[in-house]
Amino acid sequence: MIDFFINLSPIAQAFIASLFTWAITSLGAAVVFCFKEIKKGIMDALLGFSAGVMIAASFWSLLSPAIEMAESLKLIPWLVAFVGFFGGGLLLYAGDKIYSLAEKKKKKEKKDGPNLKRCLMLIISITLHNIPEGLVIGVAFGSLAYNIPGATLLSAITLAIGIGIQNFPEGSAVSLPLRREGFSRTKSFFYGQASGIVEPISAVIGAILVMKVQTLLPFLLSFAAGAMVYVVVEELIPESQSNQKKDLMALFTLVGFSVMMILDVALG
Repeated sequence: MIDFFINLSPIAQAFIASLFTWAITSLGAAVVFCFKEIKKGIMDALLGFSAGVMIAASFWSLLSPAIEMAESLKLIPWLVAFVGFFGGGLLLYAGDKIYSLAEKKKKKEKKDGPNLKRCLMLIISITLHNIPEGLVIGVAFGSLAYNIPGATLLSAITLAIGIGIQNFPEGSAVSLPLRREGFSRTKSFFYGQASGIVEPISAVIGAILVMKVQTLLPFLLSFAAGAMVYVVVEELIPESQSNQKKDLMALFTLVGFSVMMILDVALG
């Protein structure tokens, strides 16, 4: 099985890896069949760990290879890294602002009974959030076609695992509120897992772009890093730090960072 995966094209590898992250999203959504809600401490620990993994991956798996690739292509490394990194964060920032405007309109509605618009916005927000994550996976695997130092199959797989871990609470973050709004367990699960279906699609697109247009690679790697760091700072860390045991959650972030760092530096 391992040899089969290694011999696949980067596009196929990205697709399979993103199917894994989608499966984890579905697993998170499936908790609606077992619980009304998941213990907050467990969710926050997972978010903290994922934040650490993604911070480390943003540098060793994305930014560092982007800088090296820009140098080899005779581009201006710091400019490519800055434009891509800031652009990735800016895209998600714009998405957050649009969502905030929709939230303000939503609050003006009556809250008697199931709020269909609120449910729809919840699904859309998580779905849009998953698009750059899929692109990150696609870029990570697509870059393997160029044998860039630091960009390894192991680092790409670890990155996908890190994104998959933080997809678990995202799946439940959709299905559980929908259940509370009065949706059936089956419908709540369906919409929860559907929020992750964009990841395989965007992963394939990201891998194809990287492999077809080599000069885009440094920019896309930096772009993915910026999007990832924005997600970590805006969502994962604040949510994990809402726990009463903030110091313990911070340790989980350090553990996640250390695990990714060791895999990238020592084994990559």
